[in-house]
Amino acid sequence: MLFLKLLGESFLFAYDALRQNKIRTTLSLLGVTIGIFTIIAVFSAVDTLRNNLQSSVNKLGNNSIYVEKWPWVGGSDFPWWKYLQRPVSKLKDFNELSRRSQTAEALSYEISIDNRTIKYKSNTVDGAQIDAASQDHDKTWNFDFAQGRYFTGIESKTGAPITDIGYDIAQNLFPGGDAIGKQIKVMGCYVTVVGVFSKQGKDMLGISTDKEVLLPLNFAHNLIDIQNENYRPSIIVRGKAGIPTDDVESEVRGLMRSIRSLRPGVEDNFALNRTTMLTQQLDIVFNVLNKGGFIIGLFSMLVGGFGIANIMFVSVKERTNIIGIQKSLGAKNYFILLQFLIESIALCIMGGLVGLLMVYFLTFGIKAVFDVQVILGAKNIIIGLSYSIGIGVVSGIIPAYFASRLDPVEAIRTN
Repeated sequence: MLFLKLLGESFLFAYDALRQNKIRTTLSLLGVTIGIFTIIAVFSAVDTLRNNLQSSVNKLGNNSIYVEKWPWVGGSDFPWWKYLQRPVSKLKDFNELSRRSQTAEALSYEISIDNRTIKYKSNTVDGAQIDAASQDHDKTWNFDFAQGRYFTGIESKTGAPITDIGYDIAQNLFPGGDAIGKQIKVMGCYVTVVGVFSKQGKDMLGISTDKEVLLPLNFAHNLIDIQNENYRPSIIVRGKAGIPTDDVESEVRGLMRSIRSLRPGVEDNFALNRTTMLTQQLDIVFNVLNKGGFIIGLFSMLVGGFGIANIMFVSVKERTNIIGIQKSLGAKNYFILLQFLIESIALCIMGGLVGLLMVYFLTFGIKAVFDVQVILGAKNIIIGLSYSIGIGVVSGIIPAYFASRLDPVEAIRTN
């Protein structure tokens, strides 16, 4: 009860200091407010970016191996001339992997063609991405349907003239209407729409089905050379549940070396890419952003801390007479120390709460302007309040100590 009473009185003293010296206190709290705002804003931005990245990775499949010509990441010494001579992933590679793999849950062979025009009667859509994939595409990627369905095994095997289209393409070709069963013109051929993907929106990796036109691989085989390097052929291997991705990658590497007849000691002429390669590279960037935001915010908080310390020294001077009376009535040193220390913490918490509110309202502004959901989680709120308490302790401990060591007789005589 004594502590709660002390806590309440300290908050009242802090409020009184803020009320009586509005400009002085507000300017001093501004440093804490800006510091908390900077730190939490950066942390929330990084969490938002990381969440969007994870959503993108989930589409790719976090336990999938991509057998391709080029690696996804590289440093300043990236040997592009060496990778340029590599062969692309071939149907032979795909068929042999499908036949011999023991760890794969699903394999798909996929190609992609950018910036094509899709037509339905008088309606057209420019900039569509045409993809062609084998039957297991729905198992190696994660997507949902707003209407319709995916290809059946027979449709994929026979190369039926059908397609699944993205949400934006459906909205532009069939405004307000049902796309299922309609015939659209793709690469000079008519194909029937059997499915419409759910709306996904943009993500960090630029992966979205919104402007995609997906065809069965065997149908595309009749129109173009699906092994042409210009179409970026890729083999995606998704491991069985419970099997570590490292084991799947090890098996795929061994099989690919055998399929391509590479002797021991000869370097791989293919790249095995994983989504963790992207997340690891971006995590480095996120850590730098976190540290940069923390350092900038820390300097702002230190400036605010000096301001709070100044307020507390002034407060001690103004209430020296009261301190003397309290000590003459039996107040212990720790009581005086806690009184001023809690007052310092209370002032910093006020500044921290203002900074958190600024971040909170900023999330609404970003949502309205950019249609991006910013993550302001409980973790960041706790971090902000913890930093506020910490700077309050650091700023108030010395003034509180001096107050607690005052001689009661000399303090009472002070005017």
